Amino acid sequence: MAVIGPKSEALFAEALRYLPGGVNSPVRAFRAVGGNPFFVDRAAGAHLWTVDGDELIDYVGTWGPAILGHANPKIIAAVKAAADHGTSFGIPNPLEVTMARLICTMVPSVQKVRMCNSGTEACMSAIRLARGFTGRDNIIKFDGCYHGHGDSLLVKAGSGALTLGHPDSAGVPADFAKHTIVLPFNDPEALKAAFARHGQELAAVILELVPANAGLYLPKPGFLELLRKLATDHGTVLIADEVMTGFRLGPAGAQGRFGLTPDLSTFGKIIGGGLPVGAFGGRAEIMDCLAPLGPVYQAGTLSGNPLAMAAGMAALEQLHLCVGADVSSRTSPGRTSVPTEVTRNDPYARLESLGAQLEAGMKDAAKSAGVPVQFQRIGSMFCGYFTSEPVHNLSDAMKSDRKRFKQFFHGMLTAGVYLAPSQFEAGFLSTAHTTQDLEATVGAAARVMRSL
Repeated sequence: MAVIGPKSEALFAEALRYLPGGVNSPVRAFRAVGGNPFFVDRAAGAHLWTVDGDELIDYVGTWGPAILGHANPKIIAAVKAAADHGTSFGIPNPLEVTMARLICTMVPSVQKVRMCNSGTEACMSAIRLARGFTGRDNIIKFDGCYHGHGDSLLVKAGSGALTLGHPDSAGVPADFAKHTIVLPFNDPEALKAAFARHGQELAAVILELVPANAGLYLPKPGFLELLRKLATDHGTVLIADEVMTGFRLGPAGAQGRFGLTPDLSTFGKIIGGGLPVGAFGGRAEIMDCLAPLGPVYQAGTLSGNPLAMAAGMAALEQLHLCVGADVSSRTSPGRTSVPTEVTRNDPYARLESLGAQLEAGMKDAAKSAGVPVQFQRIGSMFCGYFTSEPVHNLSDAMKSDRKRFKQFFHGMLTAGVYLAPSQFEAGFLSTAHTTQDLEATVGAAARVMRSL
């Protein structure tokens, strides 16, 4: 199977002339795994077709939004119906109200919400809001957690857990980065020490409850509870980045799964049904600091875009999170309700079942091949690290054998399976994946691992 066929090669050569690195987002360039990227002609369900005609089982899912698979018929119909009324208005539209009410209904910590256009924008705005609300400048983030490419968030840890950060990208002034303290994830002693030293200066702590931009690892028992207590004790705003996990790990996202109540949360991906979207929300007293009510300015020409809202509502309806939302209506916000019982066709139960099947199969494949792999999963999110040691944070993740991952990635691609082109990215299942897809994937993995 070619995958990187002549049409893809020609397109990439042309792209290099007009796009920096030939791509519009760095990981798409395949620099982490070597070689050139393929170009997609179309996608449907859990499969992609390249411009050269090759078919792939897809576990990237546009990096998370495609929880129902690609080209979902109801989402496509909703977008077409909304487009008939116009693609953007620059004035409130009914679907904004429907989406806002749904998020507030499903996520108990969110009393008010504001729509924006990307996860980066949501996280950047939440940080600004926390600073405006507290009157403080410093924030804590965790090594390995990615919150978009806002200046304050492109920062690594220094030599020690409490070292003030240095810019992780050219173009980020050191004066911005010095307000960001980076800690190792799952390290309660470092967390306590940071609050003891900087607690009265901390505007916010922001984290992915399930870090999924360094692969995938889970919070240890007690870590989130300690974080919540320290933030409360010091008047620090706790921000849960649910851009990936929101409405994927359950109706209330990761915070519902782990029983955490943050002060602010950020969302994206699934609530746009595959279209550009972001949102941030939380306690009303904090959200009311936003203009036009308060002094914290945030705005966006396309925020609450009717096409994105229509696509998102169509996705959430199929996840059984809302019933009867009329996404084509121009006059009514629609109705939002929460199912009172789990049905036989509960999509989250299906995703959990598919995830368990994939996890068991991949672990068996690795064991049979004698290859050390830490396969980590929660719900429909997963990652396999080529290491024999447990992975709880970025330092652990960096011990993975990246050369072996590159070989595995290309072996799987040749076998017709598309995984994320980086050891440090999560994979995603969709309700469109079938047991046959998973069996084919596990079979390919077993063959590829035996050749490593």
